[in-house]
Formats: sequence, structure tokens, C-alpha cells
Amino acid sequence: MGTGDKGTMTEDGRYLVVNGRKWRATDPAIPEKLRQELVDELMAARRLVRTDPESARPRVQDAKVALGERGDPWWEPTTDGQKHRLASAMRALLRHRKPESTICPSDAARVAGGEQWRDLMGTAREVAAELAREGTITVRQKGVDVDVTETTGPVRLARGPQW
Repeated sequence: MGTGDKGTMTEDGRYLVVNGRKWRATDPAIPEKLRQELVDELMAARRLVRTDPESARPRVQDAKVALGERGDPWWEPTTDGQKHRLASAMRALLRHRKPESTICPSDAARVAGGEQWRDLMGTAREVAAELAREGTITVRQKGVDVDVTETTGPVRLARGPQW
């Protein structure tokens, strides 16, 4: 974006206009702590674009999708779009945190679902199961790896063997 021009928000709050160009705004329903983590991940990824574009670009994409700036518009979510956004949020949050850290599926649901995040918990567990099958993440309960499709109760998500 332009130097000095911070841009102005459109009346509906969906776009930021900078130097005459419209950019999709970040989903305002993302809780501030999670939004800041995603912005920090985006900035870290952008710093890598020149030196390591192969690893940086997927990181930028995940952070932008999680923030609602790419993919389905956050104000018109679709089922597939929400699944894509949940997966992006899971990967971006896990990348941003220390390698040994875990996240709760509800963190991703809060990013993608706003105030209705609880309605996305079943979908978040489905997405976690898919990412676990790929080896991207591991699902844990009380520190033990589990199959999220066969487990009830709270789980945590960690980086998987194919990370």
C-alpha cells in the first residue's frame, strides 16, 4: 500500500480504499488477540517473501484467508469457504506460535465465525480431522494423540509430522 496514505474505509466497512484501489478489509468480528496474532504472522511471512518465497507465499495466503482478506467474503460465508478459512486459521496460528505450542479448535472457530463461533465447532473438528489425515496437524487430548472423529471432549491441535 502507499506510503503515507492509510486509506479510508468504505461506508459498509468491507473495503479499505488506498490510493484509489479497493482492498478487502479484515473481518471485524475476529477477536482482537487472535486478529493481532494473524497480523503478526502475516507481517513475518511478508518479510520472508524476498528471501524465501517458496515458504513465504503459503504463509501469506493462510494469514490473509484467516483474516478474511482473501477467499470467500467474510460477510457472505459459504460452507466450503468457512472450511477453507478454518484450515488457514489453524495453520497460521500454529505457525505463529512456538513449534511445541498447541491451539484449541475454538481459536480457529472464533476467527472464522465471529460471535457465532460455537456453531462452527463441529466444522472445525471436521477440518482438524482432514488436516490430521494429511499429517499437517496432530490432534491431542490430555497430551495423547487421538483421532478427533472418535473422541469427545476438548482437544488441542499441534503441528503434525508433515508440517
